[in-house]
Amino acid sequence: MNNKLYIVGMGPGDPELVTRKAERILRDSSLVAYFTKKGETSHAYRIASTFLLHKPEALKFEYPITTEKPHTGSEYQTAMQFFYDDCAEQLSDALQRGLSPALLCEGDPMLYGSAIYLFDRLNAHYPIEIIPGISAMSGCWSNAKLPIVRKDQALDVIPATLPIESLTERLKRCDAAVIMKIGRNLEKIKSALKAVGLFERAFYIERGTQIQQQIMALSALESCKAPYFSLILIPGRAKP
Repeated sequence: MNNKLYIVGMGPGDPELVTRKAERILRDSSLVAYFTKKGETSHAYRIASTFLLHKPEALKFEYPITTEKPHTGSEYQTAMQFFYDDCAEQLSDALQRGLSPALLCEGDPMLYGSAIYLFDRLNAHYPIEIIPGISAMSGCWSNAKLPIVRKDQALDVIPATLPIESLTERLKRCDAAVIMKIGRNLEKIKSALKAVGLFERAFYIERGTQIQQQIMALSALESCKAPYFSLILIPGRAKP
């Protein structure tokens, strides 16, 4: 079997940040698969469309639930389990037909990417090649011109979905941090940052590298929630 599944990192938004390898695979692909919220256009597919010279067959994976249910609840977990099982089955069918699907993923596929759950289901059965992408955090700190860590500083990548006690404890001991999955957790994040004295060092980046990009000090942000494409950066302190 010469065909394989390609998991392709599409970067944070700017099509010029897509790798040459990803571009080559997209140009040659006869089938692309992508995740999307119901009723919305896939961000990853929008980026990829720049490189699709022909119109390949497409598999559109629409999430059954996004933020409507708590992600820790049994209803959410059961729905997503069935969803990823079905997505993996559709890709398996394509591979059995002799195709080499390109599964698109925003940012880098192995960093909080939905593609991870299909990789887990298919890796033991089919050849898979993963094409890394520029992560959202990398695009954001570069566009914000923020040196994120220096010398022996460590970087923590923290999901905002953690309970406030865990979030505060992780922030308390970090040199520098990236906080992801903000959404409705914004007020909780602000409280945690204030509790550990990091609020004034924090920067908010929305839609990094995209046309609608916004970069500001978190203290200047008045909104109580943030869109999906947003994160918070706490750069390490500059040392003499």
